[in-house]
Formats: sequence, structure tokens, C-alpha cells
Amino acid sequence: MAEQDSKKAPPKPFTIEEGHRKVRSFVLRQGRFTPAQQRAFDELWPRFGLEYTGRLRDFEAVFGRKAKRVAEIGFGNGEALRFAAQHDRERDYIGIEVHAPGVGRLLNALAHDNSGHVRLYHHDAVEVLSNEIADGSLDEVRIYFPDPWHKKRHNKRRLVQPEFAKLIVGKLASGGRLHLATDWHDYAEQMWDVLDATPGIVNRAGERGTVPRPEWRPQTHFETRGQKLGHGVWDLLYDKP
Repeated sequence: MAEQDSKKAPPKPFTIEEGHRKVRSFVLRQGRFTPAQQRAFDELWPRFGLEYTGRLRDFEAVFGRKAKRVAEIGFGNGEALRFAAQHDRERDYIGIEVHAPGVGRLLNALAHDNSGHVRLYHHDAVEVLSNEIADGSLDEVRIYFPDPWHKKRHNKRRLVQPEFAKLIVGKLASGGRLHLATDWHDYAEQMWDVLDATPGIVNRAGERGTVPRPEWRPQTHFETRGQKLGHGVWDLLYDKP
């Protein structure tokens, strides 16, 4: 039993160099892991899960077809990814999340929907992008409501940093896009600071611009919660020419 549990232990945070400090791609927060979510890992992971190997992945072999691919980083409980998969079966979806309860919940949803064009990583996004996803192989990258780390002394922990932006741009194919959403204006400001200055992508709405919520992004519970607190929501869309 101990051996089985150890195989499912969450991965350690991976870091990337940026100047003289390290940027973590995530900070793990454990939540309640239900029996249904545990069963999802036991029974559905072989069908929808991808074990991290540290080597380039042949996604055409994984999905059994040649199709454009979308990656969602930090999909939370999976409601946006599930919605996208339900309404867009022509493309393949790759979800990356370290929070085990959210992964378990989405596994159950994918099985219910028979969404065979979705695969999930329960692993750090920086490692997955760096080592398993080939350059120029993604049609789109989505980052919805990443942890805002709203205290100023914690801003350095935010996901959207120059090195991470550079990594994403390298994974996008020509004509691809990066879509972000946040309900913290201060984080939107940082996203603009970083992404408007990142070579290889262009803000579709112009410098420091936003777009209305696109039809492919449902209004999530994070967004609803933020609106109840009086927060605005900012959607940023970047194209790779």
C-alpha cells in the first residue's frame, strides 16, 4: 500500500532561472481528496492520463490522429477544459494541473463525456512544456485565473514571468495564440508588462488591450466568485504571427 501511495505523491515544484532568483511554476495546495476522485485515478488514469517521462511526446501516437492541439495550464477543477472539449472535438486537448482533486474530478467528467481527445498531466507545467512538448507544436495555450499572489512581496511567485512567456512562445505554432484571463487587475498589469514586451507574440487588442470573454471560455466559478467580490475580469489574447 505504501508503494502505491508513493507513486501518486505530488511532484516537487520545478524552478526556472530568471536573473538571480527562481520562479516556481506552482505552489502546491492540497485539498480534500474524495473516494470518487481516488477511484478516478485508479480506473481512468490509464485512459486519460499521461505520466511525465521527461522526453518529447509523440502526441499523434497518443491521440491516434493528426490534429491541432490546445494546452490549458493550471486547469483547476477542469470546468473550462471540459467545456472546450465538449464543444471542440476537432482539436486535441492537453491539460496540466498539479492539484490532485481537480485532476480526479476532471477524469470523471471526461469519462462521462467520452472525451477521448483529451489527455491530462498531473505534473509541473514548466517541466511538461520544456521536456515533453515539441517547439511549434501547439495551436493554443490557455491560462485561466492563475494564482494572483496578490500580496506585493509574493508577486515574484506569479506564473506569468518573462522566462515562462518565452517558453510558451516557443511551443506555439505560427498562427497560434495565447489566451489568459484574470480577475485581479494588478495581475493583468503584470501580464501586459511581461507579454507586450515578449518577442514573437502580438496583443490582438493592441498594447495593454483586452478582449471580451471569447465564446470558447465559459464563465467559471472563479470568475463568478470574483465578480461577487467586485472584481473585474480581464481576457488577454496574443497571436503568434
